[in-house]
Amino acid sequence: MTVRIAPSILSADLAHLMDEVERVLAGGADQIHVDVMDGHFVPNLTWGAPVVAALRRFTDAPLDCHLMVEHPEAYIVPFAEAGATFLTIHVEATPHLERHLAEIRRHGMRPGVALNPATPLTTIEEIVDELDLLLVMTVNPGFGGQPFWDPAIDKVRRARALLEQRDSRACLEVDGGVTRETIHHLAAAGADTFVSGTAIFTAADPSAEVRELRRLAEAGAGGRTVTR
Repeated sequence: MTVRIAPSILSADLAHLMDEVERVLAGGADQIHVDVMDGHFVPNLTWGAPVVAALRRFTDAPLDCHLMVEHPEAYIVPFAEAGATFLTIHVEATPHLERHLAEIRRHGMRPGVALNPATPLTTIEEIVDELDLLLVMTVNPGFGGQPFWDPAIDKVRRARALLEQRDSRACLEVDGGVTRETIHHLAAAGADTFVSGTAIFTAADPSAEVRELRRLAEAGAGGRTVTR
């Protein structure tokens, strides 16, 4: 199984954002995670497509954009034009999930779906084949630095089983409370893409932290040999 580390800039020093991104990429980060919040779907407000466009001018790394917003369809064209690689929307945010996933792909991005902790996997069974990424939230979305939700480990295990049952090549991403203490267990459960913000950007050496998280995830993945 290929492990991907995706530092979340939600926890970066925004006054030195490009320097922060450069540091984690130097440590081997595979992609940069951009948490987009509108102050309605979640009780926080962050940034939009202009920040993604600025990042794209700075780096060719995949930009993994996670929309925690109402009316996600309004963001598809702006984020495509800004250079997003992945665009992930929440199943809880729209009754027209399949339509929006198709539109994301039509605009050249890789579609993903995110599930809040209390949202069951059954809500995405009908559209698994449309996904390039399935994001299992391991905290309630909205703020960085929250404690890890332990039942998420079993949910990740069931999500991996669902993807394998459908022969899906989608990434299985986890976001929330991903640290040295939790990443091993998440990898063992079948996650392959790990979003970590606070643990990386508050470390004394973010580059070294990326490398250590990768080492622990690869150890957790153990005997898994599926390459995606």
